[in-house]
Parts: sequence; structure tokens; C-alpha cells
Amino acid sequence: MDKLTALPPLSLYIHFPWCIQKCPYCDFNSHEIKTAIPEDKYINALLKDLENDLPLVWGRKINTIFMGGGTPSLFSPDALDTLLSGIRARIPVSPNAEITIEANPGTVENEYISGFKEVGINRISFGVQSFDNEILKKLGRIHNADSARQAVAKAKQAGFERINIDLMFSLPGQTLEQAKFDLESAISLKPTHLSYYQLTIEPNTAFHHSPPALPNDDASWEIAEQGKTMLSAAGFKQYEVSAYATNKDECRHNTNYWLFGDYLGIGAGAHAKITDGSQQSITRYWKHKHPKEYLSAVSSSVIYGKQQLGDKERLFEFLMNGLRLNNGFATEMFYQRTGLSVDALKNQLSTLINEGLIEWNQTTKIIQATTKGKLFLNDVLERCLPD
Repeated sequence: MDKLTALPPLSLYIHFPWCIQKCPYCDFNSHEIKTAIPEDKYINALLKDLENDLPLVWGRKINTIFMGGGTPSLFSPDALDTLLSGIRARIPVSPNAEITIEANPGTVENEYISGFKEVGINRISFGVQSFDNEILKKLGRIHNADSARQAVAKAKQAGFERINIDLMFSLPGQTLEQAKFDLESAISLKPTHLSYYQLTIEPNTAFHHSPPALPNDDASWEIAEQGKTMLSAAGFKQYEVSAYATNKDECRHNTNYWLFGDYLGIGAGAHAKITDGSQQSITRYWKHKHPKEYLSAVSSSVIYGKQQLGDKERLFEFLMNGLRLNNGFATEMFYQRTGLSVDALKNQLSTLINEGLIEWNQTTKIIQATTKGKLFLNDVLERCLPD
């Protein structure tokens, strides 16, 4: 009997690979602008890329769109209007779709922000990271605290009701008081969503090659706990490890990732995950990473690689994301989205449940990390790794 009969929601991720300069902590697929961005050529390539992928999702509709990077806000509203119109002409898009653009406060002018709203983008995410100008310099950011505040104000003037601020903590030389100032500054701007996450040193970054002096584990813990308290007092509800929202303004696109939903990925280096009920398969796809290779390949196919997920990969990936959510996940959703029996969960989680790190409510059929489990979530997730 087929198990993958109820297809999960479908999202669309669009990658824009260019930045004005590469930040020393960034391990995303981003490339410094050397010459003018080939705006029209890239938009045409994205639409061709989508056309190539359509056979993977015949009959399905897009529920959320996320433009990430890189720096999508380097592209003009006219270019993004062409892109969004082209997407709607090729695949159904939900009338109430969440459409997000990531924006660097140092790259957005007032007319661009207004233009983004006019072309149908209804959520904007600012990569602020800090309101301390000295720390921003250490992070390689091209904006300062004033330009971050001005960017949020411009977004509100343009009519954006859903605004996210990305903020990092445990930054080079950061004290508890500096972290408090950052959060106070962000909260004062009254965004509807805050992504508050710890800086980690990733391989293949400038910081990995020359590590800066960061707060130690105890100091980072104190900063994180202070942040949770401040955000809760300000009316932000934590719904994922690093995500906080007011008025049920959770990011629908990211929540679809965390609940093992499907997504197409177009653009240089973009990734996709697609469930195929007819083949009883779940497959990951990824595209050519370098912009030049991507633009050269798009006339035929830009799928650079793919991997079909076996039972162990499905189990681990679902748990890795689902356990990050404060409310956990329903066992029925696990079955629907992985095609696996809940017995697989019993075998995988029994020790963690016995240790009080995971709770499985037999009445509500909800599995979630306990308060203790959330304190050691990285360890919990590592123990969910397949053998």
C-alpha cells in the first residue's frame, strides 16, 4: 500500500547569489559583485529554471515564496515584478501566499522598498545582526545602526506589516550589556518577527581561517537566557530555537521547512526537496552553484545533483527539524510526510524519552523536546543521527 499519499505543502525558494562584499562569517553561496549584475539575464534564467522543474510538481500550487541570498534587495522592483509575474504564469500561487525578500539595510533605498511592496512582496527580512557600529565593522557589514533603523522605518512607511529583523549574539568581543542593547534596539523598532541566533564559526569562512575572540560558553548561555526573557517580556513568542514572533506572525516558509514540507529551489546553488506519491520517493535536488555555471547550464537543465532519501535520512531529517519547534510535531504528520511507521520513532527516541529529554504525549499524539531537552538540543539532535 502506498504510504506517501498526502503531499505536504509546497514552497518556492529563490536564490540571488550576489553581495556587495562577503561577510567573514558567511558560508552561504554568495559572491562579491565584480561587475554589474546581469539582472535581466538572471531573471530569465530563474524562470527557465522553474520551467525545467515543473514536471516535478504538476498539479500543485505554491504556498510561500522566499527570496534569499546573497542580497536579493540588490535587484530592482521592476526585475522582481517580472519574476513574480512569470512565476504566476507558470504555476499556481496561493492568493494569500507569504512572499518574503531578504534585504541588507545598506543596499535598500526608499523607492526600492516601496517598489518591493507594490510588486506583491508582503514580508521583508532585514539582516541587521547588531546595532553596535564597532561590532558591525568586525562582522564586515556594510551598514551602520542608523541605516538599519532607517530601513525598518522605510518598510513601515511603504506599508509592510510583516517585518523580520535578523540579530546575532555572542559576537566578537560582545558583552552582556552590549547584547542587551542590541535587543532593546531591535524591539524598539516593533518588528513582527525576530530571528535571534548565536554566531557560529563555519568552515570555509574568513572567521574559520582567522577566528575572532568570542564570548565563552558561560557568557553565551547568559546572553541567550537574557534574550529569551527580554523577548518574552516584549510580547514575542518563541516558536523555534531561534525564531520569535508576535501576533501569530510566524514565518510560514521556514515552518514548512521545519515540518518536512516540500519546496522547489531555483537559482544558483538552490536546493529542493520534492515528494513523489507515484514513485513513493522523497528526493533532494541542487543546482549549479557558481553564477556563471548556472547561467550557462540553464538552457538545458541546472540540476547539478540529486539524492533520494532512504528511511534513515527521512527519519533523521524530520527529527532534526521537527524537534527544533517549541510545539513539536504530531505523529500523524510524521507518518504522512515520511511514509514511515511511528514504530521508527519509538526505536529512535526511547532512550531520549527515558532520560527526560523528549516527551511523547499519548493523548495529543505530540512529540516535543522537554524543557531539559531544549537545554541540550544539539546533543539530542546528534543522538538522532542514523547509525
